[in-house]
Amino acid sequence: MTYTRAELDEAELRLEQMTRPEQQLSAALQQAEGYRNFVASLTGLLTAVFVLKGQEDLSKLHGCPRWTVISLLAGGFVALIVSSWLTVLAAHGRPGADFYGEPTRLLDYENKRPGEIWRLIEWARWLAVLGILAVAAAVIVTWITPAK
Repeated sequence: MTYTRAELDEAELRLEQMTRPEQQLSAALQQAEGYRNFVASLTGLLTAVFVLKGQEDLSKLHGCPRWTVISLLAGGFVALIVSSWLTVLAAHGRPGADFYGEPTRLLDYENKRPGEIWRLIEWARWLAVLGILAVAAAVIVTWITPAK
């Protein structure tokens, strides 16, 4: 596709605006908010699925499968809780973080914060995947393991 010189100049101006630190910070915060909402919804959905589709009483499972299910559930939900906490931390920052008072502190914050947000979101994303897989595996174990 061919573009006019005016279209290319306008796109270059938009690109320059998008790469400014304050715009990067805004984009990172929006992404963090989205991930936070996704992880919270997913955790609630998985909890409902396990409660509705899993066995009502884990004491009916034999020793090894029972402890496997308990371990998978505990590990999965811990991973989802940590993932959720990381997304909140990415979206809202650490309590008491102070970058006001001096222009240089604000500029440093705008330059460093997007990278911190993206690192937190990356960890949160992988922990959410791990949590989902662990809870799903626990549900599958309850389905395929015969009760006592």
